[in-house]
Amino acid sequence: MSTEVRVPTLGESVTEATVATWFKQPGDAVAVDEMLCELETDKVTVEVPSPVAGTLSEIVAAEGDTVGVDALLAQIAEGDAAPAPKAEAPKAEAAPVPAAAPAGKDVEDAPSAKKLMAENNLSNVQGTGKDGRVMKEDVLNALSSPAPAASAAPRAPVAASQADREERVKMTRLRQTIAKRLKDSQNTAAMLTTYNEVDMTEVMALRNEYKDLFLKKHGVKLGFMSFFTKACIHALKEVPEVNAEIDGTDIVYKNFVNMGIAAGTPTGLVVPVLMDADQMSFAEIEKAIAEKGARARDGKLSMAEMQGGTFTISNGGVYGSLMSSPILNPPQSGILGMHKIQERPMAINGQVVIRPMMYLALSYDHRIVDGKGAVTFLVRVKEALEDPRRLLMDL
Repeated sequence: MSTEVRVPTLGESVTEATVATWFKQPGDAVAVDEMLCELETDKVTVEVPSPVAGTLSEIVAAEGDTVGVDALLAQIAEGDAAPAPKAEAPKAEAAPVPAAAPAGKDVEDAPSAKKLMAENNLSNVQGTGKDGRVMKEDVLNALSSPAPAASAAPRAPVAASQADREERVKMTRLRQTIAKRLKDSQNTAAMLTTYNEVDMTEVMALRNEYKDLFLKKHGVKLGFMSFFTKACIHALKEVPEVNAEIDGTDIVYKNFVNMGIAAGTPTGLVVPVLMDADQMSFAEIEKAIAEKGARARDGKLSMAEMQGGTFTISNGGVYGSLMSSPILNPPQSGILGMHKIQERPMAINGQVVIRPMMYLALSYDHRIVDGKGAVTFLVRVKEALEDPRRLLMDL
């Protein structure tokens, strides 16, 4: 008896994935729930377990193939059945997969897209619809951004003596999505960055004083991220437009804070979200950050855990960054960049004193956040961190 292995539901709005890795090969024995392969979507990695025990008789979708939801991935011969009898059947199933390659020629584009392309003398627009179909939004994006023309330019020639030392690797779906979203953010938002610096003396002293008790009571280390999260929540209440987003001609103000915490992973940057972070304690924030950070590094985050953010914090300081201008995470209107803590000579009450200083950067969407609001936000974050007692008294 043969059992089909199909692509599982990938999450809201996710319709296709790329087969990243097969852990088993035809002829290998598999147990129930043993991982067969790994699928890579725009944001998350999905593991596909074996539904039955038996022998993997045929792999239908090879590594690198793009597959849709419920597409056939493989066949498993249950029990001790040999893999050979299924050699022909999968090939009939596999035919649609290569057929997807020339989608640009065989798939009909949306009528509204074809009309816009004809009116503007456009061709070779990259489609994002099913099977590469060009949608109206794709044409509008092509018209609004000059970037495609530059990217379409051929590569500069490489010296023959160096060509064999190059390595060409296809971008992962995650990296493609990161690239597209970051460029879309630059093309859409009127992005501006304002800077300040914060003296970390008081936060570091408070952390050192209570870190052992905090760990003993809550079972998690007290880090700096909870202080920054709390400080940002405090500032967002005073400057609500930084916690808002544009929807057409409307501004949507959020009376809650879903805090995105950018996390670097081996496959790229992801932003897990702490839902209702404004209702969380220091301990709850630290636990959530630790748990989601570990899941992000292991590629276990779900799509739901990376959606709904209203503001983002990015900590480039863990990699040694001294100063940077973070890019907005659309549709959010603000993102705070943290940086390396570095001892510097500061003038305090007429004397030069060595203090642990950190540069802060707030990138914001100038369409809805004015300079006054952005500067006020960053000053409030600075004040809360330089005197953490203000957080307790909501000052």
